[in-house]
Amino acid sequence: MLSKIFESLYNKVFVNIVVGRSQTTVYVEECNKKSVLNSHLESFDTINVNDKMREYIDSFTSESPFHYISILDTSSSQGAIPTCSSREMSVFYNLESSKYMCYKNQWAYYTSKPDLEALQKNYSKIGVDLIFSPFVILSNFFKDKIDTNLALYILVEDNYITVSVFDNSKLLFGEHIDMEHRDDNEELMMDENSEDDIDLDLESSIDLDDIDAISDIEGLDDFGDIEDLDAIDEIDEFAESDDEEEFSNEESEPASVDTDGFNEDYQRFSLIQSSINHFYKDERYESKFVENIYVADGVGVSGDLKRYLEEEMFLNVYVRHVDLCAEVCEIAKAELK
Repeated sequence: MLSKIFESLYNKVFVNIVVGRSQTTVYVEECNKKSVLNSHLESFDTINVNDKMREYIDSFTSESPFHYISILDTSSSQGAIPTCSSREMSVFYNLESSKYMCYKNQWAYYTSKPDLEALQKNYSKIGVDLIFSPFVILSNFFKDKIDTNLALYILVEDNYITVSVFDNSKLLFGEHIDMEHRDDNEELMMDENSEDDIDLDLESSIDLDDIDAISDIEGLDDFGDIEDLDAIDEIDEFAESDDEEEFSNEESEPASVDTDGFNEDYQRFSLIQSSINHFYKDERYESKFVENIYVADGVGVSGDLKRYLEEEMFLNVYVRHVDLCAEVCEIAKAELK
């Protein structure tokens, strides 16, 4: 009772952090029980916490004991698995050095333990309360589509591409691609040799009960406490409309091409194409032919990406801008209700 009274005396402060290629964006919302009172957005020319960023965040968190710092996971070693069964997970990925969470007991997303520890160290001076997977951002942003469609869903960040295939809310495939370090040749070799290299013997599966819960990492307890994200259902969904009205289908002039004949959107296209081929060729996945792609554009891609996917792969492509910081904030608020 006293805690509720005490809480009513203060506003809640949500600090949301998204790290890009060379900048970090911090979005802050100050809220009372009914509405957003103020919002603030600032970018810093660093991918690590510096004094200027810490002072900026402290200026808001010092105003209320009810402040929550959330960040979008930037680990290269993360992904999604189309099962929550501990017996089946290791068929898709060796999770011995990863932390994982189940999403509504339907599928799981994982991330690297060392990367989580490095993140904790980097933000130790300000603390991190919640870490959100890009797969959670993607599944929430396209919730109305995912629940009723078979399609490929893509989240485009500065350095990363998150790819997933959903069929009526069932995850069939998920992959997180690091644009700077991804080796396409290695991926294609994995596709060609998957039957030889992948051990599908379920009896030899690792016992995931031996894997520590995510909350074992000090300072990241709230990440581990997320057992079910049903609260996200309460977030306002997209307005009902046709895809042609809801998503951008505008044509644009071709982007400039560098001396090697590639631009950044062509690189994205190549990586997406490789990921789709992986989904189709790898016998571990329940492959289904995909005709539609929904792209959540967090960086402002050119019309070339859409054109490449349509003309080279004969797919229907719908692009919609996503404000990553705002999405992180909405999910944080839903989680803490």
